[in-house]
Amino acid sequence: MLDNKKFPLSLVMIQPPAMPGSYKNNGKDLEAIEKYVYEEAEMIYKQGFDGFILQNMHDGPVAQTARPETIAFMTRLGLMLKREFPTMVLGILVNWDGVASLAVAEAVNADFVRVEHLYSGVSIDTLGFHQGQCSDILMMKKRLGSSIPIYADVMEVNANYLVSESKVEAAKKMMRYAYPDGLFISGKNTEESLEIIKEIRKTLPDVPVFLGGGATGENIGELLKYYDGVSVATWVKNGNMENPIDPERAQTFLGQCRMASEWRRRTEK
Repeated sequence: MLDNKKFPLSLVMIQPPAMPGSYKNNGKDLEAIEKYVYEEAEMIYKQGFDGFILQNMHDGPVAQTARPETIAFMTRLGLMLKREFPTMVLGILVNWDGVASLAVAEAVNADFVRVEHLYSGVSIDTLGFHQGQCSDILMMKKRLGSSIPIYADVMEVNANYLVSESKVEAAKKMMRYAYPDGLFISGKNTEESLEIIKEIRKTLPDVPVFLGGGATGENIGELLKYYDGVSVATWVKNGNMENPIDPERAQTFLGQCRMASEWRRRTEK
């Protein structure tokens, strides 16, 4: 479970190589992938981040319903992360299946679920229409008696949504009618991300809101004055999600996160 007293949180995406069963898998077996995930998590831990989000980003092509083997493999990886790094925050994101994400999160006792595509609404992607899963996710949460928070992306920047409303209006509508526990959201640039969060805070002051993308060592110090957390991937890996974490960039990023945390502590007194 997430503790809002520890906000803002600095999280890194762990995106293992394509797993067995994926078209993009190049023959790498699950043992080798598990080793990769462990080493990535160890680096994140040693650098001083608060946690990670496990995402099967490199599986593909990706449909909205996860395959059984994907769910099983993500569960195995999640259990390893919880066992080896029990103090780290763990989020689960199964591409692009929020129902599967919740199932994995429950099995591994994760701290939250991120639903990136698609919690509410409709979008058009490479494989066709993606439908909002909020009803199915919430019904599973009810059936399982789950207390794991669901954090939903609002109009994620890489998706094509069949709506004309603004992200701020979409966020308000999602909280009112689809009942997530928190949000992921971002703009196309730093200025837009700041504008969005400042508008959201006017009507949703107590909703946890994480920055969904676009974080860099240059902008995160300002953004985390308003956002409750961040998921970073490409910037700390020198622009390529398949690269290892650059320790120098990681420390630059975390230094700015600490400055934002201190600013929040001072202003909230």
